[in-house]
Amino acid sequence: MKRLVCLVWLGLLFVTVKAQTLLCLSTEKTTSLVFPFAVLHVDRGTQSVLVQPVKESPTILLVKAAAKGFPETNLSVVTEDGSVYSFMICYDNNPAEWVYHLPVNKKATLATYANSILDNPKTLNGIKDDSWDVLARVSGIYIKEDVIYYQLQLKNESPIDYDIDLLRFYIRDKKKGKRTAIQENDCSPLYVAGNISQVKANSTSSIVVALDKFTIPDAKYLAVQVMEKNGGRHLLMKVSNKKIMKAITLPDLR
Repeated sequence: MKRLVCLVWLGLLFVTVKAQTLLCLSTEKTTSLVFPFAVLHVDRGTQSVLVQPVKESPTILLVKAAAKGFPETNLSVVTEDGSVYSFMICYDNNPAEWVYHLPVNKKATLATYANSILDNPKTLNGIKDDSWDVLARVSGIYIKEDVIYYQLQLKNESPIDYDIDLLRFYIRDKKKGKRTAIQENDCSPLYVAGNISQVKANSTSSIVVALDKFTIPDAKYLAVQVMEKNGGRHLLMKVSNKKIMKAITLPDLR
């Protein structure tokens, strides 16, 4: 948990807000950019753009034109959650807007949480499977708002690399009636952190998968399936609703 609490942003995955915002500036008035997280770094395309952080409010950046009629340029801002906000900058004597409230980049937030709990110590027992010196376990379950993060650990104690062909989450019936087909409902990951392609021989790998929040009826379980490419060391872990209800709440990023 210490990696998450410390919020070490260096080395985490940065996610760019794809749509560039057109930002028109004036030399006469200051424009305020209000971000959902603290500003960590600012990069100006040219010195024609003046920027000033607000010490008392680290989520606010003040911008202004240094000269009239400058050529179109750009501005990039990195925030604490790992987002990169990109702006196209133009000059306007009388801009239509003076205050911009920037939205949360949900994907960047997911990436920050998922990457930050990759190395957390094990907080769960009893959810595991093994095959031919390869062990898989669900080592932690975390929740933040409407997202649940499943921390997996894959341990390969064999001399042969374990190539992952499939990592699948789905909800399945516990028992099958004589005339009833087993129902399986796949859960699509919102984000996956860690190496999901291979676990080297005699090594351990961690994976964190973010899913939409859900609970499970008593007659069902969450299946976590890992299948080996060109091999037979397939693994299946069963997560009960009782385990999900013990999910650890993650702290705010701020």
